[in-house]
Amino acid sequence: MEVLLFLNLGFGEILFILIIYLIFFGSKNIPSLAKNLGSSIRKIKDASNGIRREIKDSLFNSKDHFKE
Repeated sequence: MEVLLFLNLGFGEILFILIIYLIFFGSKNIPSLAKNLGSSIRKIKDASNGIRREIKDSLFNSKDHFKE
């Protein structure tokens, strides 16, 4: 749900996108779409957490460097 808030999509827009997807690709592809979307979101979250961790570590190390 956090990603949907980030994209600023409302229920109407999401419903419209799903209907268009059903028209073009059919209902058989929905499970694979959901799986791919879920794995992509997980990869993005992991990457952003890694970047945050690196920034925090570098800030922490730079504070120690200035104390010496």
